Amino acid sequence: MPLQNRVTPAGEIIVTRYRGTLMGNRGGRFHDPETRTLTARRFVSRRWICCALHFRNRRRTVMGEGYTELFFLDEPTALAAGHRPCFECRRAAAQQFQSCWQHAKASPERPRADEMDAILHEERLAAPALIPLDDLPDGTALLLPGAGSEPERFAMLRAGTLLPWRAGGYGAALPLPSNQPIAVLTPPSILAVLRQGYRPLWHPSAG
Repeated sequence: MPLQNRVTPAGEIIVTRYRGTLMGNRGGRFHDPETRTLTARRFVSRRWICCALHFRNRRRTVMGEGYTELFFLDEPTALAAGHRPCFECRRAAAQQFQSCWQHAKASPERPRADEMDAILHEERLAAPALIPLDDLPDGTALLLPGAGSEPERFAMLRAGTLLPWRAGGYGAALPLPSNQPIAVLTPPSILAVLRQGYRPLWHPSAG
């Protein structure tokens, strides 16, 4: 049976047979290692990171005695959920993210990991902001409103189109709707990092 360890753009942790292209964690263990099921908690600390699936031939028992392993379709999904690149297994990406953060905040020094984590944690707790589409960079996660009996759905902004998000990959590109405010899931500070040129790793289905 698939485990409950896959993260959506809204930060929810769901069960799906698809593993995704990146993993990560939220600062420790919040599952029961005997049953390999989640507890009532959804994080341990403010340090939410996004990691490589493979690093130095390390092997782990997923949802065993260690931290709670989480999996993401791709990096835009992880960023939308409020995870940043790991400084150990994705050091180059983490340093680029850090540099873009510094420029976005007009800071004289590069931010420390704890500083970024504190800001991102506050932003994760806030409700999605309504922002016009023309103000958003590629890699932004959106919550599209439902129509009639159709439920809300996730989509990613890329190259002037919307890519419907699915657990197994993206759907066919859709044209952008008329320029009106739309619910944005990606935290404001990460939007600023994307505007500064940070390039996340996309799932192959994004094209």
